[in-house]
Amino acid sequence: MHLIDTHAHLDCEDFDGERDQVIQRAAEKGVNKIVNIGADLQSSRKSVELAEKYDNIYAAVGVHPHEADTVSDDILNKIAELSQNKNTAAFGEIGLDFYYDNSPRDIQQDVFLKQLLLAKDLNLPVVIHSRSAEEETLKIMDKASPFPKGVIFHCYAYDESYVDSLIERDFYIAFGGLLTFRNTDAVREAFKKVPLNRILFETDAPYLTPTPFRGKRNEPAYVEYVLKKASVVRRIREMELAKITTENAERIYNI
Repeated sequence: MHLIDTHAHLDCEDFDGERDQVIQRAAEKGVNKIVNIGADLQSSRKSVELAEKYDNIYAAVGVHPHEADTVSDDILNKIAELSQNKNTAAFGEIGLDFYYDNSPRDIQQDVFLKQLLLAKDLNLPVVIHSRSAEEETLKIMDKASPFPKGVIFHCYAYDESYVDSLIERDFYIAFGGLLTFRNTDAVREAFKKVPLNRILFETDAPYLTPTPFRGKRNEPAYVEYVLKKASVVRRIREMELAKITTENAERIYNI
């Protein structure tokens, strides 16, 4: 059985001194490809470096909304340069985060639109981060659409009604540890609605560790627990769901 972790942050210092072992454990669990996601210029560089070092890792480059107020034209130019690396598969993660508001909302929205347009110019799919910004996210994306290379809506955390808006727009929708939490029935109800050919699985490692490992550092090997829960929720055999979602990830990321 093969799986792809479509969203991880293995460049994080949480993995320092153990990165090789973490990647090996993932491979032993059938996780044969990992997309490592950038959150700022430094982590985007590290993502590309990881992708150059490990044959089964691919990079995404971009600036997370938390860091939006650090963005300049120079930084976007350097991100664009990183995107030209043969191991870069996507642009992201980019978007809006009105939960923490680490950057002013007007700056977040301006930087989000700039990065969406840049991703289109670079001919890359986009990886979207959206928290407590449901309508604003779609409003900006509609302004920048269409997206010929596709959209990955990372770490779905909204309710079952919002997912209809993403399905209508033909986005790929990624589910992670939240799917396994006891108090996330709304996410599971949303998951039931998503067409099989638009489902992706992820860990967001080292964050959002799935049950039964909550409280511990997450890692790509744990994507199997997302699969297990998803299999129960959709009443589809694990092997079949693994095959479908692997094909989806390979298609949208072109890996």
